[in-house]
Amino acid sequence: MSRPHCIVGLEIGTSKICTVVGELRDDGAVAIIGVGVCPSRGVRKAEIVDLDTAEQCVLQSAHAAEESAGVDIRGVYAGISGAHVGSLNNRGVQPILGEHNEVSESDVEAVLRHARTINIPNQNVILHALCRRYEVDGRDDVDNPVGMSGSRLQAEVHVIHAVRSRTENAIRCIRDLPPLEVNEVAFNGYAAALAVLTEEQKQLGALVIDMGGGTTEFVICARGAIRHSGVVAVGGDHIANDISLGLKIPLSAAERLKVEYGSVLLEDTLKSQTISLSGEISIGATVIFKDQLCQIMRLRVEETLQLIKRELEKSGCAQLLGAGVFLTGGCAHLRGIQQLAESVLGLTVQIGTAKTVMGLTEALDRPEYTTPIGIVRFGATCEEMERKSARRAGPIKVFLNKFLDSIRSRQS
Repeated sequence: MSRPHCIVGLEIGTSKICTVVGELRDDGAVAIIGVGVCPSRGVRKAEIVDLDTAEQCVLQSAHAAEESAGVDIRGVYAGISGAHVGSLNNRGVQPILGEHNEVSESDVEAVLRHARTINIPNQNVILHALCRRYEVDGRDDVDNPVGMSGSRLQAEVHVIHAVRSRTENAIRCIRDLPPLEVNEVAFNGYAAALAVLTEEQKQLGALVIDMGGGTTEFVICARGAIRHSGVVAVGGDHIANDISLGLKIPLSAAERLKVEYGSVLLEDTLKSQTISLSGEISIGATVIFKDQLCQIMRLRVEETLQLIKRELEKSGCAQLLGAGVFLTGGCAHLRGIQQLAESVLGLTVQIGTAKTVMGLTEALDRPEYTTPIGIVRFGATCEEMERKSARRAGPIKVFLNKFLDSIRSRQS
C-alpha cells in the first residue's frame, strides 16, 4: 500500500545501486523508512554502459526498498554523476520598473531567467541553477529582495549542467521499468551536501567530498550558497586497479586486500609486515608486503585529493570554509583517509553522514548512503516548494517532460 508523502531517492552508482524511501512529515521533517541496495552491474564511472543489465539492478534495488519500507514505489528522484557533469557561475540583471520601484516576484523570476541564460554546449542540459545571492542597487547580501526598493536587481547563480544523452541514459534506465517514473534528477554531489550540511555549516562554509566507486564529486558551500562543484573521474575502483597492477594480483584479490588490510597512512605499517595470500590466487608470490599495499593506496588517494585542492583554490573560497571538510561515500571507510585529507587540504576533516533527516540509524550512520538520502532530501524540497506554489518548472523539468513524452510517443 502506498503511504502518503513518500519520497524515493535512487542512486545509480559504480559499486552499488541504492534506493532510499523517505517520508515527508507534516512538520516538514524527513524520516528514512526503507533502503534497498543491489551490487551495481552495467555501470562504469557512474554512467550506464549496459542498459539491460543496469535496469535489472535498479529493479532489484527498488523491490528491496519496497519490502523494507512497506510501500509501493512509483515516482523516484534520480541522481546523476559522471565526468560529463560541469558547473559555472553566472550573473543576471533586471531593472526594477514596478510601482514605487519595489522588487516583485516577477522581477525575481526575470533576473533568475537572465542568469540562467548561459553559453553551454548544445548537447548539454542544465540540472540546477542555484541562486548564490541577490543584489539590490549595490547591496550584495540580500537574501530575499521581494518588496525592497531599488532601481536594479542582480542575481548570481551556480549552474550545474550535464551531457543530455548521458542524462537520458540514466532516466531511461528507470523509466523503462513500469511503473517507475522519474520525477526529477539531482547532481549527486549537490545531494550529498543537502544530506550532510546543516544551515549553520552552510553559512560557515564547507567542502563536501563524496568519494564513490568510480567518481568523486565535490561541492563547495560558503555564506549559505554553493560556490563551486564538479566531478573527478576517480574513485575506489581505481585504487583496487592500482593494487592489482602494482602487486600483480587479480582485481578481486586487490579489492579484498584494500578493504581488509589497506590504509593510506604509511605509519600504520612496518616494512617487515606481510600479508599471506590465499592459495586460490594463482600468482608466483604467496605473500606481499603491507607497506607496498598502503603506498599504492596512498598515492592514488593523495592524487585525488590534490585535484580537489586545485578546484578549491580555483574557486577562491579556501578561506571561507569555517566548518571544514566533510568526507562521504564508500571511500570514507578507508583507514587513515581523514588524516591524509587534513594533511593535503590543510583543513579540518570529518566523516560526513546524513544529519538533515531522521529514521533508520543504520542508513544514517553510513557515509556510503549519504547521496541517496540527500536525493530524498532534494525531493522533499521540490515537493514542499510545489505545495507552496512557489516553484516554477526549470530547464531540467522541461527537458524531462519532453524526453518522457518522446518515449511515450515512440511506445504508442
